[in-house]
Amino acid sequence: MSEKIIPVEVTPEMLHLLEICKRNKKIDPELYKKYDVKRGLRDINGKGVLTGLTEISEIHAYDTLPDGTSKPCEGVLYYHGYNVEDLINGFIKDDRFGFEEVTYLLMFGELPNKQQLDLFKQTLAHLRTIPPSFVRDIIMQAPSRDMMNALSRSVLTMYAYDDRADDITLSNVLRQCLQLIAQFPMLAVYGYQAFKYYHEHDSFIVHAPKEDLSAAENILHMLRSDSQYTPLEAKILDLALILHAEHGGGNNSTFTTHVVTSSGTDTYSAVAASLGALKGPRHGGANIKVTQMFENMKSAVKNWQDDKEIEQYLSDILNKKAFDRSGLIYGMGHAVYSLSDPRANAFKGFVEKLSKEKGREEEFDFYSRVERLAPEVIAAERKIYKGVSANVDFYSGFVYSMLGIPMELYTPMFAIARISGWSAHRIEELVNPGKIIRPAYKPVAEHKEYKALDER
Repeated sequence: MSEKIIPVEVTPEMLHLLEICKRNKKIDPELYKKYDVKRGLRDINGKGVLTGLTEISEIHAYDTLPDGTSKPCEGVLYYHGYNVEDLINGFIKDDRFGFEEVTYLLMFGELPNKQQLDLFKQTLAHLRTIPPSFVRDIIMQAPSRDMMNALSRSVLTMYAYDDRADDITLSNVLRQCLQLIAQFPMLAVYGYQAFKYYHEHDSFIVHAPKEDLSAAENILHMLRSDSQYTPLEAKILDLALILHAEHGGGNNSTFTTHVVTSSGTDTYSAVAASLGALKGPRHGGANIKVTQMFENMKSAVKNWQDDKEIEQYLSDILNKKAFDRSGLIYGMGHAVYSLSDPRANAFKGFVEKLSKEKGREEEFDFYSRVERLAPEVIAAERKIYKGVSANVDFYSGFVYSMLGIPMELYTPMFAIARISGWSAHRIEELVNPGKIIRPAYKPVAEHKEYKALDER
């Protein structure tokens, strides 16, 4: 491995330039009101501004009243018109894995019959491979400490291995998307193992994926040195993949997919851009913040069954006295959902089952208490325009912890699922070609007269 790059220090000259930058880049917040600019593409109530149409998924969080107004309701998530809760219940009833079937639904807009599903699984199994030299020459060379960056690098490097990389005909893009869906678990797990090998001197054990295993089973098989896992572990990971696979065209990373695809760029560039968006702690990285917050909370709160002590800690978080002093209770609230996040609701019962299998019921009870108390504390201390409830990130980090998945892979797990949704949206954008997506920004800088250098 090449020698480490020594980071360049921030010099006093850089700090001086930074102050100039901050002074001249600051925009008066009142101008957003003056010009009615939907900051963050949201209106004053936090609802997203319509920028497109999609059939892939729907988030229902408000009921429309007869007078045209709306009121918050229990959240419902639909994949191509199917209630996700109904899909999950169907998979549970039949005792089968569902992520591949959900991927088929998102990609092709209809549920497969048994023959179609079997053929689709065979196709993914056949594509679940990477070039023989890729692990040695790419993944093991200068492995990144950040697994999302490592995943992005692998995706971009795949461009060089594709002799039709720039071909954006639908047939070729479909082939590329299916390959990436199949390869993402390998790229993520091998990237993590290379990091552990070089930076922490762990053994580098590579398990090839098995054709007869589901995506969830293969992740546990490849990640664990003994390749062993329980049926419940695999089923709850499959559920996590289903719930993270898609969430409307307006979420940050999927909107990025639409924006970048509209420019006519290649699939690898579009997916890498979406990975960059997902990495952020306000998006896919949120489950890490939830886990870190709970680790801090578990040591700060002496009695996990004392509601008053928990409420005081949560109040300290809101008042920037505890954890990272951001004033945010991570895992609580969502940009769209109000009364409930259906993904969190679907997850919770399985989380409880896994906590019993792992002997971590006390921690689950602690999570449940925080879930119940946090909205009350937030409502008492903050002026909010809609309800606050636990989101899917609230429990996902706890689940990954019980599954023995390292924190470095929490956000890549999100990506392994969401590549299905991104692929569906990329194809939808290409099937319905329009103009390049180019939102407008209102210029508010004053016009100035040019002055010569010695006159400034």
